[in-house]
Parts: sequence; C-alpha cells; structure tokens
Amino acid sequence: MDFIRYAERAASLVNADLADESALREHLADRSWLHRSVAPGDVASLQAFQSDLRPVFDASDVDDVALVVSQLNDLLAAHPVTPMISDHDPDNLHMHVANRAASVAELLVGEALMGLANLVCDLGATRLGTCAEARCDHVYVDTSPNQSRRYCSDRCSSRANVAAFRARQKAASAS
Repeated sequence: MDFIRYAERAASLVNADLADESALREHLADRSWLHRSVAPGDVASLQAFQSDLRPVFDASDVDDVALVVSQLNDLLAAHPVTPMISDHDPDNLHMHVANRAASVAELLVGEALMGLANLVCDLGATRLGTCAEARCDHVYVDTSPNQSRRYCSDRCSSRANVAAFRARQKAASAS
C-alpha cells in the first residue's frame, strides 16, 4: 500500500465536486477499472464522507493534533477497513484496503482513512492543510521535507504570489 498516495487521494476526494455518478467517474479518471463498479449509493456516501473528513484537514491546519487524532479515530471506527492480500499479479502480492465485495465508496473511504492515519503516524498530525490562497478552499497533504507547503496547487501559489507582488508595487507607488 502506498499510504502517501492514499493520503493525497484523500485530499483530492475532499476537493472533488461529486455531484453525480458521472462526476465520480471523472474523479476516478486515472482508475478506469472502477468506473463499471460505480453505483448510485456511492455518490451520497462519498458526499457525506467529504463533509466528515474536511474537519480533519481544518484541525491540522491550525495545529490541533488532539482533534486530528480524535477525528481520524472516530472516522476509522465509523468506517472499518477490511484489508486483503491481492493476488491479481501472483509475482507481486500486495495489500488492498478493501476486499473484492467493497463498493467504490468503501474502497475510497478505506484508502483515505488508512492513508491519512499512516501519514499522521509517520510524519505528524500537522501535515494536512487548507489552501492559503484567499479565493480557494481546497485542502492538501504536505509531504515537503521542511513542512512548508501552504497552497493546494502551483496555480494557487502563483496567484497568491502575483497578488502579493502587485500589492507591494501599488504600495510602493503610493508612497
């Protein structure tokens, strides 16, 4: 299991606009083998999970370690993970976070929770955040060596830096 990738997928899930099954399939664009398994209940389950998971990122963003741990533990209890050894490639046995009977929603929830739980244990509970760009509310996972990430994307970072530069230029010309 690649827990960092699972944690990053958790952030992507929180940021996703999952209005319907088509939007869920679009969210799963890089995992086309899941498209045929998407069921009507998956969207509603994932929308509820998005609402439940967002506060974990918000708590981490304000360095509330106890709240991050408490919220993740509550979500882990509410969404038990059933891992299994996958043998679809007999030369490369590996773990999956859900068994074959799991729905797409259960798989995504399991990946998100296991990814975030392991990230919090390995890197710390303050490695999640909310984008610092004023017009953005997306979340991110900070795996930088010095825990310096503040934006969800390069686009938001550039937008914020350009806005700050223009504000400095305007202030300098007004002086």
